[in-house]
Amino acid sequence: MTSASDPRYAETCAFCTIGATYPPSTNTPIPSDPNPELLSPQCHLILSTPYVLAFLDIMPMAHGHILLTTRQHYTKLSDLREPPPSTPPNQLWQPRRPPSDAEESARALGQWLPVVSRALCAVTGVEDWNVVQNNGHRAAQVVPHIHFHLIPRYQEDRRRPVKGQGKGGDVEQLKSWKMFGRGTREDLDDDEAKVLAGQLREAIRLEVERSDKAKL
Repeated sequence: MTSASDPRYAETCAFCTIGATYPPSTNTPIPSDPNPELLSPQCHLILSTPYVLAFLDIMPMAHGHILLTTRQHYTKLSDLREPPPSTPPNQLWQPRRPPSDAEESARALGQWLPVVSRALCAVTGVEDWNVVQNNGHRAAQVVPHIHFHLIPRYQEDRRRPVKGQGKGGDVEQLKSWKMFGRGTREDLDDDEAKVLAGQLREAIRLEVERSDKAKL
């Protein structure tokens, strides 16, 4: 699905293939009813903008595990850099150049991370979640394309202290979580994922509407 003539996408990158398969809409960042079967394994898309995409992880660590990634191919977070200036910085009369794709991608990641996080919490009911971003294979980066993991942590992962321990027997204590990448991962159930993705798209739509109203 990717094209060597399109500099946004790398031919052999799985996330670039998703980006090329699901182009952004001209009027909304929330895809209305994307067909997950356009790719194998299926892609359950929840966000599609000119600069970022979000979809369900195909090997989730928890129900609702989301990936947020750039549309253009960048390997590591450090690759989101400004291009060198075309004019000396002291020539203030020169009009400022348009933002580069890297700058717009970085801005979009920062813009959408909180929005997708709130949608994740609204749909799953969690109050705690991880945002994890890996750079390089020694840092557990599997797909060499910038992406953030949003991983919900559920209420049942709490336990009460053993009787006689701690200051209060009725105070919940959080179980400590192992380092990311050490937990159990299972294949995504496509039937469940289709329902979940639809719920997440609706939650993101509501978040965007609230934001738009707040700006009025």
